Amino acid sequence: MSTGGAAGAIGAIGRAAATAAILATGALGPPLPATATATTAGAAPGTTAEAPDTPAAGTAAGTPPGTAAACTAGTGPYQRELEGHLRRRVDGVQDAADCEAIRGFQRSNAIRPADGYAGLVTFRTMVAVAARANPNARGGCPVRPHRVTCVDLERQLLWVQRDSAVVFPPVPVRTGRDDEETRPGWHEVYWRSEDHKSTLYEDAPMPYAQFFDEGQALHGRPGDLYAHGGSAGCVNLSVPDARRLWDLLTEGDAVYVWGAKPGTED
Repeated sequence: MSTGGAAGAIGAIGRAAATAAILATGALGPPLPATATATTAGAAPGTTAEAPDTPAAGTAAGTPPGTAAACTAGTGPYQRELEGHLRRRVDGVQDAADCEAIRGFQRSNAIRPADGYAGLVTFRTMVAVAARANPNARGGCPVRPHRVTCVDLERQLLWVQRDSAVVFPPVPVRTGRDDEETRPGWHEVYWRSEDHKSTLYEDAPMPYAQFFDEGQALHGRPGDLYAHGGSAGCVNLSVPDARRLWDLLTEGDAVYVWGAKPGTED
């Protein structure tokens, strides 16, 4: 399928060469081990040292069977963002009502543990939920009559649209870290490998891999999606989201990447 004037679309020769290169050397897989230092509350999301999800205080122990545990999580690094989204008073300080509201949001979006802590997973899910009504409201992703997979580096979101209709709702992603950024611009899916293993990173699993630019791929990442603050250039999704995207896309589909991940700008 033509990408409608997309610069850098891979032709038959380039596509074959890129596929051969991946088969010989492996694709960019999960990142090299890195030590990330947790940020303080209010840190910029998407930096290479994003705050962890470990709460300052857990739920109360010894709660009688059948009784809801008290929500006792402390203030999280994304407290203000969650307070604003949930229409709570935005003061950046957790109280019992804030905790219950965040826990309700977590339960509604299948986030585990649902402990009321405003951590990174909850924040990333919040960004995707907030974008559902109109992810392309800013007009960053070009509208085309065919399917376009949109990768918004700034918000760390991916969705798929055809014309102006969203056919795959926005989901959180993890893109390339500083100096290994996901390459912006027009691309197309040129090779797919359902059960891919990286030869660059000790056979690390890259399930539902869909390659779009010289080894950079859309693929699932088992385990902690947000570890190390960024990938080596691939667009990482949760494995369930990667599976759903695999079922939708095919070779030749357009991919458009734009913006800059916070913490990677020059």
